[in-house]
Amino acid sequence: MRNFGTLAYKAPLAAAEVAAVIALLVLQSACAEVATLPVSAGTGLRPTLPPPQETLVPTVNIAPAKGWPEGTLPQAAPGTRVAAFARQLDHPRWLYVLPNGDVLVAETNAPPKPQDAKGVKGWVMGLVMKRAGAAVPSANRITLLRDTDGDGIADVRTTLLEGLRSPFGMALVGNKLYVANSDAVLSFPYATGDTRITAAGDIVVTLPAGPINHHWTKNIVASADGSKLYVSVGSNSNVAERGMEVEAERAAIWEVDLKSGAHRVFASGLRNPVGMAWEPQSGALWTSVNERDELGSDLVPDYMTSVRDGGFYGWPYSYYGQHVDVRVKPQRPDQVAQALVPDYALGPHTASLGLASSAGTSLPAIFSNGMFVGQHGSWNRKPYSGYKVIFVPFLAGKPMDASPVDVLTGFLSPDGNARGRPVGVALDKQGALLVADDVGNVVWRVSTKP
Repeated sequence: MRNFGTLAYKAPLAAAEVAAVIALLVLQSACAEVATLPVSAGTGLRPTLPPPQETLVPTVNIAPAKGWPEGTLPQAAPGTRVAAFARQLDHPRWLYVLPNGDVLVAETNAPPKPQDAKGVKGWVMGLVMKRAGAAVPSANRITLLRDTDGDGIADVRTTLLEGLRSPFGMALVGNKLYVANSDAVLSFPYATGDTRITAAGDIVVTLPAGPINHHWTKNIVASADGSKLYVSVGSNSNVAERGMEVEAERAAIWEVDLKSGAHRVFASGLRNPVGMAWEPQSGALWTSVNERDELGSDLVPDYMTSVRDGGFYGWPYSYYGQHVDVRVKPQRPDQVAQALVPDYALGPHTASLGLASSAGTSLPAIFSNGMFVGQHGSWNRKPYSGYKVIFVPFLAGKPMDASPVDVLTGFLSPDGNARGRPVGVALDKQGALLVADDVGNVVWRVSTKP
């Protein structure tokens, strides 16, 4: 017997069942669950965590992807300006700046996930992804952008690497460029100034993937001494509804020894860690994490946190420390007792993906110490949340007890369409902020006003 409440289905849908689901979606829209708290209540050092609000059909509310009308730009923070560093890209998701100033862009999208698309939930999520502009085939390439005259606009564009498998994270260590595909980390030979790499990549470590591969974006950062890579691996479900056997070594950050290729789980219980960055004062690794869905518009806040070696952060058994998720069976009170509280909440359902330290920025002084966060935007909240780039100020290596500062906004039009959706963020060699926009197909550049 199928359960329309959880949308957990195995068999193909008959016409009558499709009609029933559509009727349920109409009912959900008419009697929609909506937020009772502002996004700010779920943001900061002490977020408000109201009781869960499970609904007959999960809240589905995503801004239709429309792109930027001619002549329009995002709104930049006071004292800054924004311009397009490069346009007409193909779903740019992630950024990496090489030491010589060249900017690498992962033009990428989800790999084929045949098992994830089955049943009503897969069908509904397919519609959601299409509406969000995320259903296009992956370009599977790394594009190199170069600004030769220093005017803040790329005037050289080449395909550095192609034929990849949903590439995402990138890191340069010595003369090797590491790229995280959805199923493995590869290494490629690189020399300063290269604009094209034709060598076949060597597999450094294989990563959890398969026919579901629910959270496919794999990011990487290198340790300061270049001996290790840290790899973010998201969960294979929302809250382990497929069982924990498909979650082996997922919802975690791995540590990979580059000399031997051996890996270990560095931290776990992180539902979907994506952005990673080193905090310069403490030397700690930080990550931005997308938390679970379908507990209401006010739960659960996404967050950023320092990552402890051996730390467990709750998923799937609890959220934001030791708040038990009763949907997860069987319960694990022993695991819940170990769950660490994240450092800073980033608002419910904001899809906070991009993360970059502001060390070395040339933006105004208010941005001199902290982290930039790219918030891709909600699908499971009414009204919308995210769809902007924010800055979280730090003091002595930790977030301040302060609200985030809006850096780049205007990604939502007044009528609720998505002009763009920010993802990866990075500082260029001049200290300006670069933002990958995978709906606008643009890399934006935020710099100080002259």
